[in-house]
Amino acid sequence: MILRNGFYFENQTEQLATVLQHGVIEGSAGEGRISGASRADFAEAAVNVLFGTERDRTYELAGDDAYTQAELAAEVARQSGRPVRYQNLATAEHRAHLLAAGLPEPVADLLVDNDGGIARGELEDHSGQLRQLLGRPTASLAEVVRKALEP
Repeated sequence: MILRNGFYFENQTEQLATVLQHGVIEGSAGEGRISGASRADFAEAAVNVLFGTERDRTYELAGDDAYTQAELAAEVARQSGRPVRYQNLATAEHRAHLLAAGLPEPVADLLVDNDGGIARGELEDHSGQLRQLLGRPTASLAEVVRKALEP
C-alpha cells in the first residue's frame, strides 16, 4: 500500500500568526489551486486503509475543494476580521523575499519550487480518493482556518 498525501492545510495555517501580523500572504503561486486536506483527514484515511481489505494499491490523497492563495487570504480575513491579502510575486522576487527574511537558500528554493508547482496545477486533484477512504467529505478550508484561529 502506498499513500501519497497531497498538500497539508497545516503547511499554511501554522503561519497564520505571521500572516495576521503583516496582513499579507506572499508567494508565486498565481491563480494555481491547492486541494488541501488536514492532517487529521490524512491520518484517518491511513487507519481506514490499514484496517481495510484493499491494501495492494496506491492512493492519491487530496482534499475535496481546491483553493487559491487569494481565497485562503480572503477566508483568513473573513474569519479574523482583519485585512489579509495575497501578494503574487515573480519567482525571483519571491525567492529574494524569503532569503531576506532569513531562510536558508535550500528552504527558499523549496518554497519557491512548491509555489511553481501550485501555479502549474500540480496540487489540484479531483480524484475524490480521500473522501472515499473517509466515507465523508474532507475538512473544508473554512473549517481548518477556524480551528487554526482558535485561541
